[in-house]
Amino acid sequence: MLLDVDGMKCGGCVRSVERTLLDQPGVCEASVNLVTRSAWLRFEEDAVADLAGVVEALTARGFSAHPRETDAFGSSVEADRSWGWWQQWRQLIVALVLLVLSVVGHLAEAGTVQVPPLGSLPFHAGLATVALVGPGRPILIAGWRSARMGVPTMDTLVSLGVGSAYLASLVALVWPQVGWPCFFNEPVMLLGFVLLGRFLEERARRRTGRALQDLAALQPDGARLLMDDGTIREVSVSALRPGECVQLLAGDRVPVDGIVREGHSAVDLSSLTGEPLPLDASPGAELSSGSLNLEATLIVEVQRIGRETALARIIDLVEQAQARKAPIQGLADRVAGQFCYAVVSFAILTFLFWWQVGCRLWPHVLDVPVALMDHGHAHGLHGSLGAGAETSLGLALQLSIAVLVVACPCALGLATPTVITVSSGLAAKQGWLFRGGDVIELAASVQRMVFDKTGTLTLGRPLVDSVLASEDPPQALQLAASLEQTSRHPLAHALLQEAQRLQLPLLGVESSRTTPGAGMEGRLQGVDGLVRVGSPEWLRDQGVFWTEQQQQALDSVVQRGQSLVAVALAETPLGLVTVDDRLRPDASLAIQRLRDQGQSVAMLSGDRRQTVERVGRELGFADADLAWQLLPHQKLERLELLREQGSVAMVGDGINDAPALAAADLGIAVGTGTQIAQDTADLVLLGDRLEAVPEALCLARRTMSKIRQNLIWAFGYNLIALPIAAGVLLPGFGLLLSPPLAALLMAFSSVSVVLNALSLRLR
Repeated sequence: MLLDVDGMKCGGCVRSVERTLLDQPGVCEASVNLVTRSAWLRFEEDAVADLAGVVEALTARGFSAHPRETDAFGSSVEADRSWGWWQQWRQLIVALVLLVLSVVGHLAEAGTVQVPPLGSLPFHAGLATVALVGPGRPILIAGWRSARMGVPTMDTLVSLGVGSAYLASLVALVWPQVGWPCFFNEPVMLLGFVLLGRFLEERARRRTGRALQDLAALQPDGARLLMDDGTIREVSVSALRPGECVQLLAGDRVPVDGIVREGHSAVDLSSLTGEPLPLDASPGAELSSGSLNLEATLIVEVQRIGRETALARIIDLVEQAQARKAPIQGLADRVAGQFCYAVVSFAILTFLFWWQVGCRLWPHVLDVPVALMDHGHAHGLHGSLGAGAETSLGLALQLSIAVLVVACPCALGLATPTVITVSSGLAAKQGWLFRGGDVIELAASVQRMVFDKTGTLTLGRPLVDSVLASEDPPQALQLAASLEQTSRHPLAHALLQEAQRLQLPLLGVESSRTTPGAGMEGRLQGVDGLVRVGSPEWLRDQGVFWTEQQQQALDSVVQRGQSLVAVALAETPLGLVTVDDRLRPDASLAIQRLRDQGQSVAMLSGDRRQTVERVGRELGFADADLAWQLLPHQKLERLELLREQGSVAMVGDGINDAPALAAADLGIAVGTGTQIAQDTADLVLLGDRLEAVPEALCLARRTMSKIRQNLIWAFGYNLIALPIAAGVLLPGFGLLLSPPLAALLMAFSSVSVVLNALSLRLR
């Protein structure tokens, strides 16, 4: 279940939302993403899902929430975000206008600008008041509400800093005997820089979800409905129903999941699966919504619409993946949850130290100018906070406010989810569906890859490899395919497919008889004699004898582990057709790339020994890494043994692979496999490219590298910035941070984390 949650600003907010969700009856698991403003929660199996109670509890905490819309591709959510974006832009413009007026007033007070009214204290007091009740009002309200609920957030820290500066200025204005200047310009500048930083952060953060928006944009709004009388009507996609037919012109996006009924065309699947080559769509071919018709007109029967389509399922999986956090984020969230308490305590200690102790130990610190915002002296009664302060109280107040403002739980809260959001979006564009941040972390640490053979390393369907020991290979293949055209055996399908590829005409069948497990015999139109197709042993029992050369070819094929179909006319052998499940074209390259990445590889199969060993030799597997004729439970037992040596990923595609996929540390299903395999796996690779396995693991490792960089930066920034803001460099080096500079540093910290996450797109 996904909820959209508004009002989250930092890691403290994330921690508060998660605690609130986990406190609700029936909720057994919850994960919150600060970037996408979403929460993923899972209810206990026997619990009644009380969504209304969950939403009400979040609202009481100051976080408005609602269930994720399921009837459209995020259009309503995007509308809400666009409105929030406009509100942020409007607040920023007002704050920047006030900031400019404050700077001009400060220059007028210094005599640089000859506009005396702008330099008066009432003018600056008015600007500060407008800033607080205007663009600063949402921050003050949110900060106070969070503090009252016992879950302080970034808004709480900013509110304390802005409110302290404003109240201190009022005290200095009304009671000049306190001995420090008025600094009404500080709240204005603080709010301006904080809002500017949040605006830039939001702008960068919106880019992290662009991949998901691009996927949603693949869903067209309209379709060309084919009526019973043959006419075409333009209708909304939501109005379509299964069983109806739609017309696709060249250049149209497929609006639904459906089956081609008429027409031949090339269809581009790259947007969904990353496949570079188009699909040759003909009657009977299945098409997924979002794919692109390239060449000719198609008539497609609707199978699934709306949220049931493949495109909608991909988007749902990506949204859930972005909401489910990686385990590495746990430390950052735990720290961020207590961070605000620590910062407030540190600010109080800073204030008490400089008020009662610091200025007595180092009296000269009262003459140190404020970095960035000071002109070297205070002008009248109005100046930068701490500039030329006459008392220790003024300096202590400035430093404590700087501590409140420079602290950045936002960077801690954004460090992991921004990277997970970018990574899962990039993966979805390639057709790789990670089911969560925890899966990405697992994929980055897996040490051993175990492959199923049939349908994973191989194509999963028998194909004719060659025709041996035959004087006329086309004739042998034509007779075999003609006789087998009435059979549904997989080998018969391989013969028919090869005859079609070679454009061999099929002869009519006059009569036929099947011997189960052995072969087929019958008479064909225009052919004198009985045609037999089957195993060599069966044909030998029917009186067909092989020459010495043919027997050598037969023995060679048996040793290679290939399937063999013998063809004879009466008692005369015509040839041997070898049928094999071929390797995927990129299987060898994919295995080699995994080895180059340091992975050890193994293969578990239910196929016979000769076939498994032949495939193993072709792909360079050691004998110890091969196992054959395994039942599903035996695959599971082998996998458990391998897990004792380190983390294991299982790559499979069939129903018999589902238990192993579920038991492995990382289950990987190829997208051409069965639905149950895809539902069981942690990572689904759409399309036919096996190279996607090493590529997806490489992306996972890059993702974890970016997360570690972000966490190091977020922790490192706060460990360095907080002591500097508290004045640790003031006595020895004369370095002092003003609150506006602290606000700029805080904003830079948050923005840099998001930009580092976006750098994943550069490779």
